[in-house]
Amino acid sequence: MTVHDAVASLPSIGKLRHVCRSIALAEAVLNPGDSRYYSFDAHWSETEEVFSMRNGGGDEFDIVFSPAGAYIRGFDHESPMSPYAGDSVWPGVLDSVPAAFRAQVEEPAFMYDGLPGVTFCLWRETGDARWHAGRIDFPHGHADPDGSDWMLRLLMDPTPEAFVSFAEDYYEQAVDFDAVRHVFEGQPLTRETVTRLNPDDSFAEISQEAKLMGYPIDPIGGLS
Repeated sequence: MTVHDAVASLPSIGKLRHVCRSIALAEAVLNPGDSRYYSFDAHWSETEEVFSMRNGGGDEFDIVFSPAGAYIRGFDHESPMSPYAGDSVWPGVLDSVPAAFRAQVEEPAFMYDGLPGVTFCLWRETGDARWHAGRIDFPHGHADPDGSDWMLRLLMDPTPEAFVSFAEDYYEQAVDFDAVRHVFEGQPLTRETVTRLNPDDSFAEISQEAKLMGYPIDPIGGLS
């Protein structure tokens, strides 16, 4: 599996943004601390939102949503395509990125030691009918040479079932499916939903985080 499989599997920009926000909010409720796997910043810049993954082991990806469309860059630190293995980005990974996303390619937050931290890249311009990736000769003998398969798997299967499976494995605890489905359906966040996911959470604090993500809040907390 490579980034070319992700091109064929990722949902539309609008659905992807919704799924990213849902994943980030559900995890924020499960883990109110600072060290989260996923996060969503609806105010990354005046015109951009960003969904990020950090696993704490050197692997990461970011999706920048902007008026131009959506740009995805990921870095698998164990990938044979790492730019730090040969002091340059693997041929084809960034070569075909359109000018509309040049600012994201050169974004300082995505650069390390003067090199873009990237082993895979995808993009889709607003109004485009499909995702795109560069023409790449992948190294042989690797089932997931660029890291896109394992990193983007949750986005290629954007369902509450997939998130519950991830969260239960990662956090080693049971996760309420109906509460996750409530979030994935985009229904306003309620006190009951927060309590079912994490009874120790403060609804007021989670509501503030949800607002920063651009997620709707029930105005009375879902109380009758």
